[in-house]
Amino acid sequence: MKLKYVTAFIAATLLTTPLVANEFHVSEKAREIAHSNMIIDTHIDAPWRLKNNWEDLTGAAKQGDFDYERAKEGGLTAPFMAIYIPVSYENNGAFNLANHLIDYVEAMVYRAPDKYAIPHSTQELEEQFKEGLISLPMGIENGAPIEGKLENVQHFYDRGVRYITLAHSEDNHISDSSYDTKNSWGGLSPFGKSLIAEMNRVGVMVDISHVTDAAFYDALKVSKTPLIATHSSARHFTPGWQRNMSDEMIVALAENGGVIQITFGSSFISQEANQYRNKINTLTAEINERLGEGTAAAEAAIEVMKQENPYPFAHVNHVLDHIDHVVKLTSVDNVGLGSDFDGVGDSLPEGLKDASMFPNLIQGLLDRGYTESDIEKILYKNTLRVWKATEAYAAQSHSY
Repeated sequence: MKLKYVTAFIAATLLTTPLVANEFHVSEKAREIAHSNMIIDTHIDAPWRLKNNWEDLTGAAKQGDFDYERAKEGGLTAPFMAIYIPVSYENNGAFNLANHLIDYVEAMVYRAPDKYAIPHSTQELEEQFKEGLISLPMGIENGAPIEGKLENVQHFYDRGVRYITLAHSEDNHISDSSYDTKNSWGGLSPFGKSLIAEMNRVGVMVDISHVTDAAFYDALKVSKTPLIATHSSARHFTPGWQRNMSDEMIVALAENGGVIQITFGSSFISQEANQYRNKINTLTAEINERLGEGTAAAEAAIEVMKQENPYPFAHVNHVLDHIDHVVKLTSVDNVGLGSDFDGVGDSLPEGLKDASMFPNLIQGLLDRGYTESDIEKILYKNTLRVWKATEAYAAQSHSY
């Protein structure tokens, strides 16, 4: 998610409540699970963060949600680096931008080959884990860099990309977007259907986060491999918001063998946070109507109103609620994690503010009765299963 207006809005209006140091008690078992297992997070926006405000992520960075030190502290071993392409780059340099962002990821590995590596297969991923490295697989967020050329799938695969999110905040040449209202294609475009076939052939996972319901069902029909939703949550908790997945979609995804990776941003997991911007806009409009837009009195009243209505940060328990919901609808085999660290601004929930805090989530799973085997599936095995299935289909396709 790269809703820049959300980041700017929150930065301009929120009073952040500090995390109470003693609120989260993590057992040794939770920490042991975090550090003895792989943790795959399917969506972290570090490359775009680096483009806009470069920092060295091979140690401890001063800003953002992800760096090497915090990842090691939290047990995060396989953060997918999101190659985020704003919609303004559609037919306007998307291919070049994607390659530049991939260069940032390669540079991280070049500067710290003893810390980071790019896995080009699940076998390499598992080998890097055994070596104590943090793997940096990549996924393109917004299929704009394909630029209508199927051969670009192979190009990006060769550079380490292992999933493509078909669209972002507007319809593109591949798919309709859940944030758009045009419904340009009524789902996937004809090229989008051909693209999924090529992704299957090459070995690139199909990510249906951000697409419309119709596009999701189109992808389900076309793809020969299971789908993933790398940073989505359950619409059950945010009724009417198409960006999250409905119960019916989650069940269909599971029947296809796919996985929804629950995302952490407060507006995705809490109805109160999801409606916060509308609430503030309504209150602002009422003040402007009463006192006159742009007047000193109105501006002062708006500032007081914002102070009296701080942003309602979600909590790690909200993420756990979404995991519970998916498991009840389907099984523990169909849910994973896709934080959207570095992508949702200052809207992350209490207890999951950065990459160091995965043990809080694991403790919550233990507290809710999940077995260690269940937790391993959520942390990495479910996502890894889809990745391996995608590899297997591609290998079979190449054998003909």
